[in-house]
Amino acid sequence: MERPLDLDAVQAFVLAADLQSFTRAAEALDSTQSAISLKLKKLEQRLGRRLLERTPRLVRLSAEGQQFLPAARELLAAHERALDRLDQGPVRFSVGISDHIAGAGLPRVLAQVHDYDPGVVVEVRVGSSGDLMPQYERGELDAAIVRREPQDQGGELVMEERLGWFAKPEAQCWAGGALRVATFSSACRIRELALRRLDEAGIPWCEVFIGGGILAVGAAVSAGLAVSALLYRAAPAGSVDVGARLGLPALPLAQVMLHSRLRETRTRAALRTLVAALKAA
Repeated sequence: MERPLDLDAVQAFVLAADLQSFTRAAEALDSTQSAISLKLKKLEQRLGRRLLERTPRLVRLSAEGQQFLPAARELLAAHERALDRLDQGPVRFSVGISDHIAGAGLPRVLAQVHDYDPGVVVEVRVGSSGDLMPQYERGELDAAIVRREPQDQGGELVMEERLGWFAKPEAQCWAGGALRVATFSSACRIRELALRRLDEAGIPWCEVFIGGGILAVGAAVSAGLAVSALLYRAAPAGSVDVGARLGLPALPLAQVMLHSRLRETRTRAALRTLVAALKAA
């Protein structure tokens, strides 16, 4: 009789395949990259197949890995049913995600969390960091993934994201000697930062569009109305960073913080998977 497969190794394989990174898979499983690498090496030895192709930048499925992935998912799902985790009723938690961080990859992120544990129901609120942090502090959210603000206390630094000046390549960003800018509402710290940097650099500017969120400001950029300070991950398709070409001031990295009061094992694991998927998006 052949030895059964190591389910932890199978789960590590699925996460590494989904997130295209041993590092992200390790973060999702609260483990280390070396431990994940060892598990996957033993799984490949057990199957006698090379499942993943490693490159310096990312991890890709081999042809045999692509064939094994659906079976691996089915095996994990069967294990969940055997433990009656789905029959016990779902567990749930709420998380607020900054709209700058959520980006266009959010659907894929949520799919990966569902694949990891279908029995966890995640209530997601997407909004500005300035709105989400007070909700978390009032206990209306179990977790928050937001940009660090000067007044914020605590939290775990989970990633740093680049900011740039984005516009359509053909956009006319100057009008009468002033830079045409699309900004967020006055409560947004990115707006405050961007306009302060322009003032410090002695660059005249005029607001031609003010949006209440990333979708609205991204639409203004896509329409060619103006330039806007955006995280790279949130920049709309077809826009480019025009900061160097226009001689605009450099913008600092945005620090992304995780705040959480979750204690239950399953919800904490699902949140770790969500964060790892966001970082890979």
